Amino acid sequence: MIAPRGEADVAPWQAGLQDAGTATPSVGDSSATTLLPFVLSVIAGSVDVIGFLGLGGLFTAHITGNLVILAARFLAGGPAPVAHLISVPMFVVALFLTRLLAGGLEQMRIASLRPLLLLQFALLCLVVAISAAEGPRADPNATMMVVAGMAAVCAMAVQNALVRHSLTGAPSTAVMTTNITVFTMDVGEILFGRDPANVAKSRDRARHTATVIVGFLLGCALGAPCEAAAGLYATVLPASLALVAVALGMAADLHQAMRPPSVHEEKSP
Repeated sequence: MIAPRGEADVAPWQAGLQDAGTATPSVGDSSATTLLPFVLSVIAGSVDVIGFLGLGGLFTAHITGNLVILAARFLAGGPAPVAHLISVPMFVVALFLTRLLAGGLEQMRIASLRPLLLLQFALLCLVVAISAAEGPRADPNATMMVVAGMAAVCAMAVQNALVRHSLTGAPSTAVMTTNITVFTMDVGEILFGRDPANVAKSRDRARHTATVIVGFLLGCALGAPCEAAAGLYATVLPASLALVAVALGMAADLHQAMRPPSVHEEKSP
């Protein structure tokens, strides 16, 4: 009589596939996870500059910049744009809901990286659709353009959440002040540090941080002339890059599932 298969009878590679379902990929695990933060930073840079130029000075990635603009408008006695007023609360709510979604996915043993990348792509596609319907030079204070701005803000909230929660070891891809601070301190440690372990750690972190700084600057450099030439139709650029990010997320999931048995914790009989 053939005994039923139990957990002890599952082959190591099958156990690896099961465990990969909820495993969080790390930066440097594969070429996909190495490249993904760079692509995300290009998205953030292009979204931020396109939003600033085309949506009445709205920051969609460096979200706290909107508080500065509101303060300046208030002191100058000017009107406070609705998009700027609601951008920070919208960002916070979107972050919270994204965290709930990621937790729910993991309860169902589904890794959260790819679904969150798909969500970001969908939000940026919504921005493109509204921009296409309203026109490249639409009034940024019009209701539908405020909706488009908030969709972009939510896309950046999702990106910030997935970098923190779904991609271990990734630097921030949207907040360059922190990255420049970390990079500068790490360069100082590399040049003047005496502990070889700390120097090696700083060198590795500086490499990843420099990548996203360059990516954000590249996004700004690409987004600004695109917006000048095509207006809000330029939002096709970050949406297209978000599709590339989805593909990289799929590749990261595949690599996670196909890792050799030695890196997975085999189940004991």
